[in-house]
Amino acid sequence: MRLIQFENEQGRRHVGVVIGERVGVVAGVTSTRALALMAIRAGRTLEAQVTSQGYEPGPHYRDLLGDRRVLPPLDHEDPAHCLISGTGLTHLGSAAARDKMHQQAQQPDGELTDSMQMFRWGLDGGRPPAGQVGAQPEWFYKGDGGILVRPGEDFPVPPFAEDFGEEPELTGLYVIADDGTPHRLGYALGNEFSDHVTERKNYLYLAHSKLRCCAFGPELRVGELPPHLAGTSRIRRGAELLWEKEFLSGEANMCHSLENLEYHHFKYRQFLRPGDVHVHFFGTGTLSFADGIKAQPGDTFEIALDAFGEPLRNGIRVERRVFPAGGVKAL
Repeated sequence: MRLIQFENEQGRRHVGVVIGERVGVVAGVTSTRALALMAIRAGRTLEAQVTSQGYEPGPHYRDLLGDRRVLPPLDHEDPAHCLISGTGLTHLGSAAARDKMHQQAQQPDGELTDSMQMFRWGLDGGRPPAGQVGAQPEWFYKGDGGILVRPGEDFPVPPFAEDFGEEPELTGLYVIADDGTPHRLGYALGNEFSDHVTERKNYLYLAHSKLRCCAFGPELRVGELPPHLAGTSRIRRGAELLWEKEFLSGEANMCHSLENLEYHHFKYRQFLRPGDVHVHFFGTGTLSFADGIKAQPGDTFEIALDAFGEPLRNGIRVERRVFPAGGVKAL
């Protein structure tokens, strides 16, 4: 089952089930979060809850996408209660580009960068037996729900940004139950979107490079993931295909298990607040930046993977608003 959130022509929110070319409108609910909490309280799976609620024939899916009325497939009415985070160096192909980015010119021969060392920790201990704790991955904070961009819309980029770089990834989508237990609703395609030039200057700028908008969806895939997933990441410049490359995901292509990544996020008590939403990016091994590509305003990113339905597309626009140096006022 694949779910979306969308707005009707009057701007009212709905949850939809993707059924071929059309969307079934789920009865009695206006958000995926509310639907998930209903399922948790009733002791049902999300799919069983949708079946229990029932749904009626709705609009054409492509029309919703074309009108940009499709929302991220999970959010919170208060953006401060939606935490967006991620883990890096999790995929078997992820270390080479990062290692090259962070190598020091005067680094002694044979000495590992911090990136390569952490990647090897994942190779050695990132896939423990079920129920056991494995190696801790890299973790980063991305932002709250205020940085989410709906499918089809442009990423607003701050004027001080030095790069506009896509990161095609899978995301895990979670709601925290009344008793503080995290529940995974499913997965979605994501574009984590970062500033790789800033990151390349110094590894300690990684945190700065991640503070950008992002997107995921348009669909939430309910249930477990296939172990091997192969999608395509593209950048279009007008009618021209500027860059295209396959990206791999799923546990068969990762050095960490999804269970291990989830544990090392939710082991922190502050992430177990009832009712909160979590969106977690699981990492990637494919970047256009590693191939020397520099995206620019007006380009369109496209991330496609058949198992997730429609592709995720977003453009780029530079914000005009500038926060000035010295702009903080004393009271």
